Amino acid sequence: MLVLATTPIYSQEDLNLTSKDSIVSSAWVLGLGMNIVDDSATPFGENILDIKDTWHAVPYPSRISIGRYFKSGLGIEAIGTYNKYKTGKIVDGAINTSPKEYYAIDGKISYDINKLVGETGWFDPYLHVGAGYSSIGNLGRSTTNAGFGFNTWFNDRWGLNFNTMGKWGIEEGSTKQIQHSAAVVHRFGLKKELSKKGAEKLALFEALEEEQQRVVDSLANVQREIDEAAMAKRLEEEKEKARLAAVEQAKIDAENQRKQQLANTIKELGHVYFGFNSSYLNKESKLVLDNLSALLKDNGMVQLTLASHTDSRGTSEYNVWLSERRVAKTKEYLVSSGIDPNRLATEAHGEEHLTNECNDSTPCSEEKHRLNRRSEFQVLHY
Repeated sequence: MLVLATTPIYSQEDLNLTSKDSIVSSAWVLGLGMNIVDDSATPFGENILDIKDTWHAVPYPSRISIGRYFKSGLGIEAIGTYNKYKTGKIVDGAINTSPKEYYAIDGKISYDINKLVGETGWFDPYLHVGAGYSSIGNLGRSTTNAGFGFNTWFNDRWGLNFNTMGKWGIEEGSTKQIQHSAAVVHRFGLKKELSKKGAEKLALFEALEEEQQRVVDSLANVQREIDEAAMAKRLEEEKEKARLAAVEQAKIDAENQRKQQLANTIKELGHVYFGFNSSYLNKESKLVLDNLSALLKDNGMVQLTLASHTDSRGTSEYNVWLSERRVAKTKEYLVSSGIDPNRLATEAHGEEHLTNECNDSTPCSEEKHRLNRRSEFQVLHY
């Protein structure tokens, strides 16, 4: 037998593409979180971390954003934020003497740094520029913005966003702000593609397939004949397997047909009907039970559930007792005719399962009430 070997050896894990081999190339991103504003006039100065005196925040969600990010690495985002300036903190370089509410709407264009340095897994940094409008204590200012941030993704859908953005007032004399934020972000409408590693793995897989095909194509005629003989044997085995499966299925179909015919025959026997307030089996009812007994004797593995009912007249408690009497009489008759009692399960339902509209509030004829005074048979086991 011809044995061919190739130099490189790869495990199956090396060749299988997994979810880790694909990345989100474009998506919408919705974010909700918190923001902190530093409006101390020199937020990028030596007091940038003077949190107590210059940072403003509220203890509830105060930032919402929606953005679209593209395969090229570019993204656009609209951001709305709210905050409160407390008294005693530095605002515009002076001590704030009265509470002020802060509202801002900002738009930004970002670029994914991963496009330059390569995918870094869960760490997704970016730079951004943009413009916005801030209202502080009903005093508005237009700003140009720039900053940086990063996303850290737990999976394709959910992650966290951290961002720092500087804001410079466009009008002369406007102060600078710095705004920090942290938010939960959710991606939707996303599209995925292979990562660089995934593309390399796919290329490796395709190259190996091509090499394997070349090896197969180079086999000698003798090896081809061996393969053809093996194929012929396999086809014959599959043909025999299919034949046996067809025979087995035919047996199953025949058995199912027998069971269905048996169930239909039992159903065609009809019900055992009783007189009003009676559990007595009349001649017609005994004939039904005689036919059922003969059927059970011919099919020794069949087990039945006997269920007895009453009409709606009388109290519920009495009707349960009466249905118990009726199902007992039904079972006793079948047992007396030679049927093993272990093959007969019983249920007494009283007036719970009427076959028509004849309840306590609907007058009905005696014939309609009679249809509810019955014992029924259902196959429990074949």
